[in-house]
Amino acid sequence: MKTRDYLKGIRELTEEGLREKIRSLSEERMKLRFRAASGQLNETHRIGEVRRELARAKTVYSEKFE
Repeated sequence: MKTRDYLKGIRELTEEGLREKIRSLSEERMKLRFRAASGQLNETHRIGEVRRELARAKTVYSEKFE
């Protein structure tokens, strides 16, 4: 159910809102990778979650605007 709700919210975003979401997820992924490399990350599962959310957002963007 969480994925469906997430996708529903993503699909309702405007083009600019979706670009901002993709940008923020990319930044979060980079920060998580740096924290994991330095040994400061406790929630390692979050890297995979962000990676999947980013892929979903990019997919919705390409479906709607390309």
